[in-house]
Amino acid sequence: MMFASNGVVAAGWFEGGVFAAILVLLGIAGLIFMMVLGFFALRYGKLWFQAYMSVADVSPISLIRMHFTKVNPNVIVQAKVMSAQAGLSISRKNGISTRRLEAHYLAGGNVMNVIHAIIAAHRAEIPLDFDQAAAIDLAGRDVLEAVQTSVYPKVIDCPDPARSGKTTLSAITKNGIELRVRTRVTVRTNLEQLIGGATEDTVIARVGEAIISSIGSADTHFRVLENPDMITRVVLSRGLDAQTAFEIVSIDIADIDVGENIGARLQSDQAEADTRVAQAQAERRRADAIAEEQQMRALVASNKSALVLAEAEVPMAMAEAFRAGRITASMDDEE
Repeated sequence: MMFASNGVVAAGWFEGGVFAAILVLLGIAGLIFMMVLGFFALRYGKLWFQAYMSVADVSPISLIRMHFTKVNPNVIVQAKVMSAQAGLSISRKNGISTRRLEAHYLAGGNVMNVIHAIIAAHRAEIPLDFDQAAAIDLAGRDVLEAVQTSVYPKVIDCPDPARSGKTTLSAITKNGIELRVRTRVTVRTNLEQLIGGATEDTVIARVGEAIISSIGSADTHFRVLENPDMITRVVLSRGLDAQTAFEIVSIDIADIDVGENIGARLQSDQAEADTRVAQAQAERRRADAIAEEQQMRALVASNKSALVLAEAEVPMAMAEAFRAGRITASMDDEE
């Protein structure tokens, strides 16, 4: 009986020790949990409270997740607060949600630039959603500058001295007069074609080509000087902004100067070239005549030498005839 009672007491002590150990472990785990919660509360409590007061819909779990995914929570919270205060949709399903902002941040995008662009477009009643703005930003384009250019059109010089080093375009009318033209092209961004659309260089090149072609089709330079708008009307009708990131608002002729008489200079150069060709041909004919004269003189000298040789052979032939008896002295007596 004593042994049985001792066993029950030992079992009770064992069970009590295990229970106490479990309680200690739970207490330590709870303490660690509270310390972790206290750490995150001290670090991100102010941000969460700011988002909560701004109705920005940023949960504490999202802030803790940003800590472990190396996302700057200050940027995300500021972006959500700006979006909410600007009246943009921050719905978790199809709006500017925390998850979408985190994804754009992790992809290397400029979150604040995208939010500023969307807010500016919203204020200007320009259709621009988050996906489109994020795609433009990740493509390497400045989406905020694109929206600003849509609101306030941009003026481009054609030609641009910073790109080509030239200040005017040189074109020639049909009567050969050179006209030096400087134009200004007003453009605004075409957000729908910003991704994959051609840049300013293409617009400048197309406008310059069209202006030169329009001036070249004019009969005289007086027509261009009298009606400079004839150039702009023709250029605008060609749809030069197709497949570009811009929409051409207007093309204005800033300055036209009359240059050289290129046609007369070309004719003078052609006449001089023709004169040189004629002189070369005459010199060639003279050289051929001199060469032919020298050949004839050589032929005459050759014939004279052949005659002398033939005359030298006559006495020898007569002597040979005398020796052979073909010629006798009786012939002299008959005479």
